[in-house]
Amino acid sequence: MNERHARNRRKSLIGNVVGKSGDKTVKVACFYKVPHPVYQKEIRRKTVIFAHDEGNGCNIGDSVRIFETRPFSKLKRWRVGSVVNQASVEGA
Repeated sequence: MNERHARNRRKSLIGNVVGKSGDKTVKVACFYKVPHPVYQKEIRRKTVIFAHDEGNGCNIGDSVRIFETRPFSKLKRWRVGSVVNQASVEGA
């Protein structure tokens, strides 16, 4: 398969930065909804993803777009593409 086409099919998600752990690593929470198996009410769920932040440009509370990529470490399989919304800084 041509690598050019494979790059276009990478998964991308938008989530909120909930933590910074170590150098160039952020924890991103991605929220989604699933129906309850019996009652069919939508339940809010989240998954926490470790992502590679090359420039250390993300802060806690930022909304970021992340892309699937090659493994960077034991837990990091995603990369921060861009910051969608920056968190407002209070007290500054």
